Amino acid sequence: MVLTLADDDGITPVNIAVFARHRTTDVISATYQPMPGESRGHAEVFVNVERAWKIGRTAGGASRELALYIAHGCQHLTGASDHTPRLRAAMRRKERAWLREADDLGYIAGLTGGVKSTG
Repeated sequence: MVLTLADDDGITPVNIAVFARHRTTDVISATYQPMPGESRGHAEVFVNVERAWKIGRTAGGASRELALYIAHGCQHLTGASDHTPRLRAAMRRKERAWLREADDLGYIAGLTGGVKSTG
């Protein structure tokens, strides 16, 4: 899996290419079929760090918001869907559990390197 960090301007072309949506978003997951001769495909999660900074100001911090986006993107790679309220709630429960575990292990604190938002 490849994790690609982007800002609003960087993730918008990905959103256009993957979903034909000309707007920014928080996270996009993409899977790719194996190339000839390879046994497995590849996956990529595009995460909008700029949005994590903006939302994180009011939602528990940029590090937690960024971790949420990564967890959400990885959930999609496992086949999880958020196309209905029930499926979205199930994804959110699993994301919260992952975030609690990551926080307990000290992975979230300082995820953004202790850099303060300037916006």
